[in-house]
Amino acid sequence: MHTTVTPFTLAPWKEGRRPDVRSGWRGTSPEFGEIVLTCPLPRVVPESVVSEARGGLLPVTTFESRGIHVENLRLPTLNRATLRVGDRHVYLARNRIGATLVQRALQLRHAGDAYRLAALDRRGYTLTRAADDEDPGVTVTVRESGRGKGARLAVRAEGGRAEAADLALALIFAGVDRSALTRVGAVKAGARRVAELWAEASY
Repeated sequence: MHTTVTPFTLAPWKEGRRPDVRSGWRGTSPEFGEIVLTCPLPRVVPESVVSEARGGLLPVTTFESRGIHVENLRLPTLNRATLRVGDRHVYLARNRIGATLVQRALQLRHAGDAYRLAALDRRGYTLTRAADDEDPGVTVTVRESGRGKGARLAVRAEGGRAEAADLALALIFAGVDRSALTRVGAVKAGARRVAELWAEASY
């Protein structure tokens, strides 16, 4: 289903007790219904951290990082990641040595469509579905503002009409450590990656 998406916001939520605490973002899209982003899910598999977006008309979407390096991570990262929309695997690729935000953008392919996830800064990003002969494409912008209970996640779609998968793919990255897509984050991610490789070699 392609539809025009009214801008909407998600608010932070948290419930449960350790070790089953769940938290993330929650809100309602007029077109797609109530949406819940859990980041991360309670950990049930060793060396795995997973964030999940679901609700309303969205397909269940998960982003998982695996490896011994994830044990101390709060969110999954772009390293050793697996992204799924429903039962479909999403192909991911990025240029780790890109000099600009555009060059470092994450490239995705889902159900024959090409996407690009690019950082605006450390608190905002865009997901763009490329145009083709039958569709003009669409860009979904997601930006976090505020702090603590006053934080909000603003979501806006521009361009063509959006699909449920477009929105699900855009939202799941609010539950992912995207720092490697920014200039400063890329340097820190490189240093962290060296530490990860050293830890694995010593394991």
